[in-house]
Amino acid sequence: MTGAPTSVSTGGGGRSRPGEGPGNPSNGGHTPAPLDSTPGTRFGGGVPERGVELLDIPSGVAVGVDGSASSLHALRAAAEQATYRRTMLHVVRAWTLRTAPRPPDCPPGAVPSLQEYQEYLREQTEGLVADQLQSWPDLTMQVHVVHATATHALLAAAVGADLLVVGHRGRGGFTGLLLGSVAEQCVRHARCPVLVVRPNT
Repeated sequence: MTGAPTSVSTGGGGRSRPGEGPGNPSNGGHTPAPLDSTPGTRFGGGVPERGVELLDIPSGVAVGVDGSASSLHALRAAAEQATYRRTMLHVVRAWTLRTAPRPPDCPPGAVPSLQEYQEYLREQTEGLVADQLQSWPDLTMQVHVVHATATHALLAAAVGADLLVVGHRGRGGFTGLLLGSVAEQCVRHARCPVLVVRPNT
């Protein structure tokens, strides 16, 4: 499965690389330690080639969406950022066999194929985005459905994006960024600035 985009439209333009090297404002100006690397990885370490090697995000605002309330809140915040920056919005929907919802038209007892999962999630995500972003009719965007964990997909997106937006299910403050959470991993390891959107913002 690849992260090929849908709803392709032009946008973006030139970009700087604010997340490269020390001084990344998302991590307090410190160069992050790489994730544990595994054989056959790229984008620094900890990002598997399968599923994310074709996630081509050359610029713009990237946001992770999984259908949860916190991710939809992040989606709207990302749309505001993309509009303000006059750039492309990239919606990243990561999935694995453990986390993906079962396609409703799959017969009982049958096992959906990876392609069936991918197509269902693409259709579901595109409908969700269209419903949530009605207030931004002129926003250019791409939907990327990626067979990978959320952390791996978002860190891959952050390689080319100018800003990464993620939702936060925690209680707020540093106590809410629980060790191992997607938000914390993105803040620690993303190669671009990260905006963590809390449910009450």
